Amino acid sequence: MAIISVCLASLFLAIANFLMRKSIDAGGKANAYLLIQLSICFLISIMLGPVKENSYSINSQIAFFGLLTGIVLIVLLATLGKALETGPSGLTFSILSAAAVFPILIMVAFFGKAYGFFYTPWHAIGSFFVLIGLFWAGKYASDPAPQVPGVKQKKIWIFLVSAMFILHILLLVLYQGRALILSMDPFPFLLSREKMNSAWFVPMMYAGAVAIQLGTLLKTQKRWPNKKEWIYGSFGGFFNSLCTFFLLQGTQSAHGLQHSIIFPLYSIGTIFFSNLWSQWFYNEKVHWRACQVCMAGIFLGSIDWKALL
Repeated sequence: MAIISVCLASLFLAIANFLMRKSIDAGGKANAYLLIQLSICFLISIMLGPVKENSYSINSQIAFFGLLTGIVLIVLLATLGKALETGPSGLTFSILSAAAVFPILIMVAFFGKAYGFFYTPWHAIGSFFVLIGLFWAGKYASDPAPQVPGVKQKKIWIFLVSAMFILHILLLVLYQGRALILSMDPFPFLLSREKMNSAWFVPMMYAGAVAIQLGTLLKTQKRWPNKKEWIYGSFGGFFNSLCTFFLLQGTQSAHGLQHSIIFPLYSIGTIFFSNLWSQWFYNEKVHWRACQVCMAGIFLGSIDWKALL
């Protein structure tokens, strides 16, 4: 059941990614789409979190941690949106998902073996495969923005996906950091497990992202989203929320060795489905062998080898 849930989560995320691209193609801006999508996600997270668990108290630690994560999330998504406006969708989302193999390096550096983080030769091999796969796919890809050709446009896209890659690593570190706090007591940096174990983490994350995105939209565009942005953004928020729901279901229902492979499968599934729609609907040249190398690297580089072996 856990494996099925994670595969569904990756499918729903790929659909949300597709709707974001469709909104841009319809003449919309990524900023407007993200505002609507994140607002829908915020409302659904309230229903599935505090309302469902009947928990309405918010403490300062969870509010700060959630808002901080929301800031990283919205900067990441805004960068992703700009990258989609200038480059190939499938490769952009592959690079985004490939970041999953690198947070463990940071967790090992900061917390080490004392907190259960082990970096094995398999992780190093996986990271190497990811880089080879991305380089191979990037070299094979056509010009990222045929509507605005030229070397300058490609350089802009490379800068955007590089920033997006680093931001995604940071976001995943924050996610894993909260999970580490919840699993250990006491924890350094004066963070309380009891306060961090709150249903308000996800709503506060989306609240911070929505607030920043609303301010940015009003400052830069000074207009409300158009009809198509409302439609695509609303459906995108719905499918993004489904992704979160099934991902949480997968982590909660996983047992035994399933814990060690659900997140690698999630990243691999997202790459596969995102490249599938980019090839079907946009005729993008997807280098499937390069993607296979990248996905193999994600599996090797993000699996919990300690639990597996």
